[in-house]
Amino acid sequence: MVELALPANSKVGTGKSWPKPAGAAKTKTFKVYRWNPDDEENPKVDSFEVDLDDCGPMVLDALIKIKNEIDPTLTFRRSCREGVCGSCAMNIDGTNTLACTKYLSEIGGDVKVYPLPHMPVVKDLVPDLTQIYAQYASIEPWLKTETPAPERERAQSPEERARLDGLWECILCFSCSTSCPSYWWNGDRYLGPAILLQAYRWIVDSRDEATGERLDQLEDPFRLYRCHTIMNCTKTCPKSLNPAKAIAEIKKLMVERKG
Repeated sequence: MVELALPANSKVGTGKSWPKPAGAAKTKTFKVYRWNPDDEENPKVDSFEVDLDDCGPMVLDALIKIKNEIDPTLTFRRSCREGVCGSCAMNIDGTNTLACTKYLSEIGGDVKVYPLPHMPVVKDLVPDLTQIYAQYASIEPWLKTETPAPERERAQSPEERARLDGLWECILCFSCSTSCPSYWWNGDRYLGPAILLQAYRWIVDSRDEATGERLDQLEDPFRLYRCHTIMNCTKTCPKSLNPAKAIAEIKKLMVERKG
């Protein structure tokens, strides 16, 4: 039998533990991934006992409480706190989601909080999004036209506008792409579900005049066709979107243009 072992510097150890506050009656344990590039040590998982009677209902509320009251060195991204900006995307209880919209009451037992998987880590719960933002820029996510702009706006019918529903709501949290095994293994060349959903958003926009050019840019064995319809992306999307369907629609357009 083959025995596999992680490299020594990738093994996650046990970190510090902070006990529950004095007098706390209702607590929950948070197991939080910690890694600091400056100390040259392996990642660790710290344990924090949080008083739920003195905490908001979301995972993000608990993380803010930990940072403000227990360990100010804890590092994570957050902004809107309303499920709109995508900043606080993390792996919580084994699922990629938004910390600001994940209820503590939905999690039984300890709350395990890790950064988005298979991404380089900047520090603690902060992933390095440099590459995936570069991939986003590569699809040129803006309206491209040759026709001179009208005086007021480029009109759409209700039916044309409806084709964008389920696409424009994407907040680029990248929960989907970082849950995709194909993106894990081919992230340097495969665009992944988040970027392909964004690409389809511009392909089907009736006001855009670069559909052929956009499809040409995606006609590649890796950029598009590494999708194997695993459906992790659709299952994990915190906005209940369907990136897999968008990718399938792009593939369908590829076939139709050749026919």
